Amino acid sequence: MSITEQIHYYQKKLTFEIDAADLHWARQQGKNLVVVDGRQHSYYRIEHIPGAVNLPHRELSFDTTVTLDKSTLYICYCDGIGCNGSTQTALKLLMLGFEVKELIGGLDWWKRDGYPTEGDLAQAKCALQCGC
Repeated sequence: MSITEQIHYYQKKLTFEIDAADLHWARQQGKNLVVVDGRQHSYYRIEHIPGAVNLPHRELSFDTTVTLDKSTLYICYCDGIGCNGSTQTALKLLMLGFEVKELIGGLDWWKRDGYPTEGDLAQAKCALQCGC
């Protein structure tokens, strides 16, 4: 594989994925995005990324997304690397005409990076000195 092919591969990969630090930075910068929790409602109630909307991937359809803004970037996540809910959410939203990215590592890596969560078992305080 040539260096040009590798560059193309990594550039393309970054168009589909975002990590917790880049998502946190984008939110602080006021970027036009919506964080989507693609898990079941019961898991969302237990813990989720602050401000995330809960759109379970099994319920996504034209009818359930008709009020969503298609000019917004949707960042999809689930529990983490052992769950494919974020991939299913991203694929379904993409097929419905939305711009999407997948959060690498999901909620698990969001928390590992020290960012706060909301819900019944929330990680209430940011472990970082970032003004969360």
